[in-house]
Amino acid sequence: MSIENNLSEIRKRIADAAEKSGRRAEDITLIAVTKTHPAEAINEAIECGVTDIGENKVQEIMEKYDLVKKGVRWHLIGHLQTNKVKYIIDKVHMIHSVDSQKLMEEIERQAEKHDVDSINILIQVNMSGEETKFGISIDEVDDMLEYAKTLKRVKVCGLMTILAKIDKGMSNRLQFRDINNKFIDISKNKYDNIDMKFLSMGMSGDFELAIEEGSNMVRVGTAIFGDRDYSK
Repeated sequence: MSIENNLSEIRKRIADAAEKSGRRAEDITLIAVTKTHPAEAINEAIECGVTDIGENKVQEIMEKYDLVKKGVRWHLIGHLQTNKVKYIIDKVHMIHSVDSQKLMEEIERQAEKHDVDSINILIQVNMSGEETKFGISIDEVDDMLEYAKTLKRVKVCGLMTILAKIDKGMSNRLQFRDINNKFIDISKNKYDNIDMKFLSMGMSGDFELAIEEGSNMVRVGTAIFGDRDYSK
């Protein structure tokens, strides 16, 4: 199927899942994940109405940034090393993968250095506890938020998680539900630079389940662009 047809199908599935959770399709932000896919495919998706694209690696953002149509919002969704923050601080709309105070501090420093007034971030939470996954434990979220309150340019906009496996079973549902409950608890309090608007969870294989359990931002790649070519 074409990118246009794939997007049409994804949007229908998002709308159906949103309806099940008592929301509208417009309440869910679709991030088209473009890892390993060329700028031509990204531009085709943009022509089909995609407004947000996600990249896992800083290098790919740098390679594609000037080749992709302007006006789209870039999201860095993969692990971010502190020494690479400087390359994307003035290019991305949001960083999803903040998992340490050290990284948060470097984002603040680079934002000041590059005269970026505000940079949106999500705190990455490792719900499964799997060592191969990045992210902090759900018990560490409050400490991260306390640290964020001391910063001026970093704006915490929500939480992000990646589950250890896609089985669409009760284990995944409960993990999604647990982080949504945490998200709701935090949302009850407003601070100058903490405003819980986004719960980023759900990918090609489980975004419907994630939406049913509270996600309002899904990261879909393979279901839009097809299998990735890791040889590139």
